Amino acid sequence: MDRTEAWSKIAGGTKTARLNTARALDSVAPLCAPLAARWDAEADRRRKLRTPENLKKLMEAQRNHTSARALAARARTDLTRARKDSRNPLSAGRRAAATANRAAKKGQKSARAGLSAARREYPATLGAVATAAHAGHTLPAGIATWAMASPWPVATSAALIAGNAAAVLVGRRSVTAAVPDDLTAEERRLVERLDPSYWVQHAEERGLAGTVPSPAELTPAGLVTQVRLDGRWKPSSFRAKHEEIRAMLGARTDLRMEIKPGSHGDRATITLRTRSAADGVELTGWTPGAPWGVDTVTGEPVMVPLGRRMLIAGTSGSGKSWSTRALLAEASETEDHRLVVIDPKRVEALNWEHRALTAVRADDVLSVSDLLVVEMHERLEEIPRGRDTIAVTPARPRITVFVDEGAEVISMAREKGHGRIMDNFRTLARMARAAEIILIWATQKPTMDKNGGIDPQISAQITYRAALALSTSSESRVVFGEDATERGWHAHDLPMPGVALLRSGPKVAPHPIRTRAFSPADVIALPDRPIWHRQTAAAPAPVPVPAESARPALRLVKDAGGGGAAPPAASVPAPRSDAESAVLDAVRAGAVRQKDVVTASGLAKGTVSKTVARLVERGELVRAEDGSLSIAAGEVSA
Repeated sequence: MDRTEAWSKIAGGTKTARLNTARALDSVAPLCAPLAARWDAEADRRRKLRTPENLKKLMEAQRNHTSARALAARARTDLTRARKDSRNPLSAGRRAAATANRAAKKGQKSARAGLSAARREYPATLGAVATAAHAGHTLPAGIATWAMASPWPVATSAALIAGNAAAVLVGRRSVTAAVPDDLTAEERRLVERLDPSYWVQHAEERGLAGTVPSPAELTPAGLVTQVRLDGRWKPSSFRAKHEEIRAMLGARTDLRMEIKPGSHGDRATITLRTRSAADGVELTGWTPGAPWGVDTVTGEPVMVPLGRRMLIAGTSGSGKSWSTRALLAEASETEDHRLVVIDPKRVEALNWEHRALTAVRADDVLSVSDLLVVEMHERLEEIPRGRDTIAVTPARPRITVFVDEGAEVISMAREKGHGRIMDNFRTLARMARAAEIILIWATQKPTMDKNGGIDPQISAQITYRAALALSTSSESRVVFGEDATERGWHAHDLPMPGVALLRSGPKVAPHPIRTRAFSPADVIALPDRPIWHRQTAAAPAPVPVPAESARPALRLVKDAGGGGAAPPAASVPAPRSDAESAVLDAVRAGAVRQKDVVTASGLAKGTVSKTVARLVERGELVRAEDGSLSIAAGEVSA
């Protein structure tokens, strides 16, 4: 081996050793950073207090203290002399000397307190304090080494001094985080700020001292880091500092940030949704069986099964209408499915007129909801023993009822004569799932006050919930529960449009998804489908019969008793039940609405609904298009 190669190997080894040393110091720096930060903060505080004004106050306090000490010493001497001159404790001289001594002691105590305050306002430098502290153990260590003839006391003292100095120097070390090349500019900045060295150096000024993150990892959904929580910290208290954490990272306001408990009680997980697993997935248009969206974390397709009552909330511009159209298309596609669209704003209903029964005006909404309640009661009576739901068939199709804006429907129900609208929808929410009449309730304002878009009784029945971007955190709590913001379910922070949180049950955490976008033009281009109707709006037309076979008129004949001839045979109507008679009597008395019949007859609402349905089918009652009831023409009273 020649000299050049030898020098090259030596240089290479030296470079490797330097790199290893630098890596080792970089790994130790986050541990020493809190000590260095406290040292620098205290040194800076003392340096700021050492002003000329505070120095003058300190010198004045020292003079006052010196004068007070001298005065106190003189007063003690005078008191001693007075006691020697007179043995009478009540003599004037002794009393005056004692009073002067007490005043001098009080003045000395006050001067000492003033000196202490002045020293706090003009403190010694931290270096001087550290030197004095280390001198306090160095001198005894030297004496102990001389006396014991052993070097370990001095060696221990020297190691303590060197360790403190090294910890401060290493803690001040500026560490540059290693950032992968495939990150975006935003991700690079976030990774650098999530590096433990940067975090520890700046945590105290943000109120996050005692928390240390691990280096961030890049996942398909974004950046993920585990944070160690020391001292007073708990995952819940760390999550409450989400605004400070966002400011610490310099993250943009609309960047989704999730903070959850980690794998252990002293850990928390920060997830920054800088990326989405749904990126690059085509989610426009619709075909039968297509998923509703894609999970932005796992990239898995998300299916929303038909037959589930559902709440969909989203502020204006969040993509609520575009996202729900794929669900409605699926619900109206096959021969055993029908769609009903309730849309007081009319815009969405126009798109579905070729595939759905639509109701826009208050009278229409009332009439349709009445028919749905009657249909529900009929179906419930057909459910056989041992089954939970009616079988879905073309004759009894599943009916999906979509309410496009719940707030408008609630407002509509407050109009005079339309109060039964909300009663009907509450009944459908509570009872209609077994009859395969499924309610999907959508609203822009998911609050439960008088101006909100969710009725509490309806909300209580719906567990399948989706929220696109909402306006406030209180709306997120209405949709997902009072602990939604504490658990990090911030639907009010979702980007717009088309990103949602989907929760499939009361004990299931919502999944972030990107929903399928379906335009109005795509809806109009869909093929026509059968529209659901109940064919019970009018009695069937009478069938003409020949005169010779016409039914004899019904007459009341007094009983002749004994051997009178029997009256001619007559066709007598089938006997009515008490409920049917009561309903007919109520209609004859002027009750034209089903609600009025309930009041007039005193029967239960469900009994009236079933009875009216039977009488309409038998042709004894007629239900007009507006839902009003009347006695059928030619109806005979027996």
